[in-house]
Amino acid sequence: MAWTILLAAAAAAYDPLATEAAGGELDLVVADGGRYVPVLVYLPAADGPQPVVLFSHGMGGSRRGSTYLGRHWAGRGYVAVFLQHPGSDESVWKDQPLRERRAALIAAANVRQFQARTRDVAAVLERLAEWNADDAHPLRGRLDMQNVGMSGHSFGARTTQIVSGQTVPFGRPDSAFDRIKAAAILSPSPPGRGSADRAFGGVAKPWLLITGTHDNDSGIGRGTPAEDRRKVYPALPDTVTKYELVLDKAEHSAFTDRRLSADKVARNPNHHRSVLAISTAFWDAHLRGDAAARKWLHGDGPRGVLEPDDLWQKNVPDDSPAE
Repeated sequence: MAWTILLAAAAAAYDPLATEAAGGELDLVVADGGRYVPVLVYLPAADGPQPVVLFSHGMGGSRRGSTYLGRHWAGRGYVAVFLQHPGSDESVWKDQPLRERRAALIAAANVRQFQARTRDVAAVLERLAEWNADDAHPLRGRLDMQNVGMSGHSFGARTTQIVSGQTVPFGRPDSAFDRIKAAAILSPSPPGRGSADRAFGGVAKPWLLITGTHDNDSGIGRGTPAEDRRKVYPALPDTVTKYELVLDKAEHSAFTDRRLSADKVARNPNHHRSVLAISTAFWDAHLRGDAAARKWLHGDGPRGVLEPDDLWQKNVPDDSPAE
């Protein structure tokens, strides 16, 4: 009984939006053969090994996007590593005439870029482990490579899905992906071809899916209807821990730093607040094993940061109340 009271008190005090000052940023490059992958590392203030979260940007983005996520996660004690994928980053559109930019983005969304992106993730994971053991590197001893999370938005969400359990018809999973313990996926997508049940039926790691009722990217790519993004959650096996957050009236850009020219409604500042709170509790629960975070995430905590028309659901097969 005493333990139940203490756990309840801890959960009541748990606040995923509270942060401390971060510890600065590092701009680094991971060389993988002839390919060079820039990474922006947001450091926590705490010394010693801390859990790591990788982030993959959307088509046409860069490592400097979604800064609100990197800074918050670092302020929560995570080493947030934001990748930039050559060939599907901002270089795709920057030198193109305005009228040709959308076509350039569509052309870059191909299997070859998916393969390159997954190799990027593997290369970065391997290099981080090497840097963590290198006495001369500023990341020496700062990375807990046993507790790694993967996240991404849009094309980066597809990347995240592939490296954390989705079955695809090209390539084989890299052993480096075994380091990934959980995935937070912003604007998820079903497979372009084939059955969603087959694509996601082998997922065995906790997934957090975040989308919006207006999450359609037709203004910048081929377009995935908002309703299609909802097909991922039910296709995940019921034996896996899974969560889905659907933000009311959130458009595709709601998960980035800035509005897009195709946006139709005003941005809701609570969308970022909700994403930060839910994703942080997810990392705390699944990368740190924080009992208070788990209780908050599986209890009434999320409703305290969401609006009435936001949808929140979960499937936690191994969850049990404290005795």
